[in-house]
Formats: sequence, structure tokens, C-alpha cells
Amino acid sequence: MPNKIKKIGVFTSGGDAPGMNAAIRSVVRSCAYYNIECIGIYRGYEGLMEGDFESMDARSVKGIINKGGTILKSARSKEFRTKEGRQKAFDQLNKAGIDALVAIGGDGTFTGALVFNEEFDFPVMGIPGTIDNDIVGTSHTLGFDTAQNTVVEAIDKIRDTASSHNRLFFIEVMGRDVGHIALNVGIAGGAEEILIPEEDLGLDRLVESLNKSRKSGKSSSIVVVAEGDKIGKNIFELKDYVDENMEGYDVRVSVLGHMQRGGSPSCFDRVLASRMGVKAVDSLLEGKSNYMVGLMNNKMKLTPLDNAIKGKTKINLELLRVSDIMST
Repeated sequence: MPNKIKKIGVFTSGGDAPGMNAAIRSVVRSCAYYNIECIGIYRGYEGLMEGDFESMDARSVKGIINKGGTILKSARSKEFRTKEGRQKAFDQLNKAGIDALVAIGGDGTFTGALVFNEEFDFPVMGIPGTIDNDIVGTSHTLGFDTAQNTVVEAIDKIRDTASSHNRLFFIEVMGRDVGHIALNVGIAGGAEEILIPEEDLGLDRLVESLNKSRKSGKSSSIVVVAEGDKIGKNIFELKDYVDENMEGYDVRVSVLGHMQRGGSPSCFDRVLASRMGVKAVDSLLEGKSNYMVGLMNNKMKLTPLDNAIKGKTKINLELLRVSDIMST
């Protein structure tokens, strides 16, 4: 394997996701395996511009595979969006002798990496870390599986109280632009309705569906709502509308929020992160750059960063049909 790269930097950027630490660990230990120095970059692009670097070896990442969040911290950077900010980052990398970067994050992270590569011809490799699963080129992003499990556990607990009081619960989950989390957890949690950005059910149809559920003998209901759903301005507006147009339910709202991002990563996310980290380092050492590592048909594949950023993931139509049948 040709190897002109002697020092690789790794950082996390954007929203945190379970599995990021496992990915950091994999990159660091892959570098150790090849006798390459690995540099941890703190606070994403902010730390890149400020030279907030720390040399890491195999022992630096012990005991982190099971931890949520990111030990390298994360931050969003306005300055890096400027030519001057990116020049500062390039100067810091040259000063530290770093030859290539592994960027762990979502589309915003990859956009920064792509622009940086185009301006300075600097080798970069992306690892998709976002619970929304909204990156093209991988069937699963880091954190998606864990977030789903976290939400399903919360739905199960909410259903206990919903059943006890004949309540209708609107449960908001993350998904501003896509409904992957909502659709999967809605089916797994036995939701009566699932509201996602890709499908506009309409307020009247929602009430009609809930009334149908009551007539069929259901004494309580769960409606899972993606935060980017198009029916109402927000989940509280949905509650008010149902309160005004439907009798017999005590309507409540539960917004799960950032708890979906936290917690120990699932077995699936730990294994996925380990595979992605190895593939990212291997690819850089093979002379590849400007790619994102992804999982397709259970194999590690490379997708050009440009495609990963510009593409739009599609909702699984089979799951929509399953949801309709299961809510009968």
C-alpha cells in the first residue's frame, strides 16, 4: 500500500451522534496499526483554525467505544466559511505537519471539507455521523440505530401512561428534513399515525384517522411526529387542532429533543463506526481523497463528497405501507 501520508488529523463537527467516539477510536487505532501519527482536533473547524490539536495513540482512546457524544467536542464555525478562516486552518495543519483529515459529521461538515480540499488540494475523507440518516451513499449513518432504540424505549414508556388515562400523545422526534427516525420508530412503537416531512396527511385526515381508531376500540393513541412535518407549524398547533375537533381524548405532547442524540451507542453503531474508521484510513493511505465512507449492502463503499452532500435520501415506501396496515 503506497504511503505518502505520515500524520492524519481527525475531528468531529456539527451535531453529536452516538458512535462518534467509536469512530475516533477506530481512526486512531488504524493509524497506530500502520505506524502513522494521529492528531485529535478539538471543537471541529474552530479547533482546526486555532490549532487546538493533541497527539493520540492507541491508549488515548481506551474506554470510549461505549460512550456517547464526542471526546473531541464539536462546534459550528462561521469563520471557517470564509476564505480567511480556511487559510488559517491550512496554515495550522502545515505547522503541525498533518498530511490528511478524517472529518466525522453530516452534510455541513462534508461541505466544509469539500471546499477545503478544492482550495488547498488537501486530502480529506468523511465519516457520516448524524442521527437523521439523511446522507446519500450509506444505508446507515452513525447514531441512527442508537437514536431509534432510544426513541422506541421512550415511546414504550409513554404508551404505559397513555393507556392508563385514555390519552392521545403526540410525540415529536428529530427529523427536520427527513422522516427516517419517525417512520421506523412509529412502526416499532405501534403508533397509530406517523407524520413525516415527505407525506402531508392533512389535519382533517389526521382527525378522521384518529376517530376511526377510537371506533375500532382503541382507548389510547400514539402519534409520532417528525419535527419537520408539514401539517402544522409545530406539534402544539397539532394538539390544539385535535383538541378543538375531537372529543374523548385527553391530548398531551411530548418533545423528546436532544435526549435522542445521547446515550451509549448500540452494538450496530459501534461495529459500523469501527468499520468506517478503518476504511477511512485505508482509503487515505491508498491515495484517495474527497470521499465519504458508507455502508451499502453490508459492505464499505466510497461515495464522492459532492454526491453525498447534494443527494437527498428517499423514504422507504414499503415502510409507509407497513405503517398503514399496522395502524388498522
